[in-house]
Amino acid sequence: MEKKSRPRVTVAAVVQKEGKFLFVEERDSQGRLVINQPAGHVEAGESLVEAFQREAFEETAWIIEPEYFLGAYVWGPKDKDISYLRIAIAGKAIAHVPNSALDEGIEKVLWLDRDELKACIHQHRSELVLRCIDDFLAGERYPLTALKSLLD
Repeated sequence: MEKKSRPRVTVAAVVQKEGKFLFVEERDSQGRLVINQPAGHVEAGESLVEAFQREAFEETAWIIEPEYFLGAYVWGPKDKDISYLRIAIAGKAIAHVPNSALDEGIEKVLWLDRDELKACIHQHRSELVLRCIDDFLAGERYPLTALKSLLD
């Protein structure tokens, strides 16, 4: 049996403010301009919530307060031996920190409603972008206490 690679663990921030959601326009590994939630890999020694807050700030310059665990999604492109475990967390925008440097590859921060997001579906980084918004709008909410961290 062929051994497959293990999923890479990522976190994604789903943030709604005044009917619009927080996104980033970024360059993917092929240099294409794509739309995604603020998201990234969990680093060694950090909890899922810490990774969520760090990634959201590094990519958007927004301080985000985590509120709910939205869902865990396993996804991977069919043509590659790679998959991702995305932990989506919903949060509230607390404050913007102007003039903060954004992560490399982030072109701009966007606030889009669902219709605006759907209109540019061809530009989504993956099918998870719209799926997380739809799950949020459908009322998916789980307590943050479901995300356990046993790090010292």
